[in-house]
Amino acid sequence: MLFGGQDASPPIEHFPALDALEDVLHGFVVRVPGLDVRTNREMALRKLDASHEIARRTFGARQVRLAEQVHGDSVAVVTVESAAKSTLVDALITRDRDVLLGIYVADCCAVFLVDPHQNAIGLVHSGKKGTELNIVSAAVLKMTTAFGTDPGDLVAQLSPCIRPPHYEVDFAADIARSLKRSGVKSVFDSGKDTAADLGRYYSYRMEKGRTGRMLALLALKSSGSRMGGSA
Repeated sequence: MLFGGQDASPPIEHFPALDALEDVLHGFVVRVPGLDVRTNREMALRKLDASHEIARRTFGARQVRLAEQVHGDSVAVVTVESAAKSTLVDALITRDRDVLLGIYVADCCAVFLVDPHQNAIGLVHSGKKGTELNIVSAAVLKMTTAFGTDPGDLVAQLSPCIRPPHYEVDFAADIARSLKRSGVKSVFDSGKDTAADLGRYYSYRMEKGRTGRMLALLALKSSGSRMGGSA
């Protein structure tokens, strides 16, 4: 993809709480400079795909697994044997080191979940509706039943999302409270408002639905990378 006439990687944010964990790789791909995405969601994603593919390649030869994202409360356990996109779900969890989890957001929150003891990870799409349905708690419970996760061991990170005064509901605060009620002790919030910085983020509300999507990415490191090799 060409940005400003040069071949370049799209801008990717990282979160200190996840950087501190030895066994995971993560990224949050923000607005791609110079790319016109003032169109519907599917067309915007097609326009963004080349840029997002550059970001995905930085995670190595992993299989990308996405969610349909229907603003519900369903969670899928995925592996390399799973479909590329899990239908009717808003959260993905895995222990497969060959999988790269991906969630798209534009005002909604991407919630990163990492269990460093069971080597398990999850990515959750939680906007107003998903938060009301308590999707994050469903994801925590699924990690508990599928992987033996102790919620107290989880590290949770909230991505940039829309917040007051640009939105009438502070669902980021509601997500954090839901995680705490589920027993998650380590909850980190970026604190950034997507609607307040259209130079860096896409905002569905501020751009009246004609905009792009940020891409949250999360993977477990390969055995080689944990021993000092490349991921």
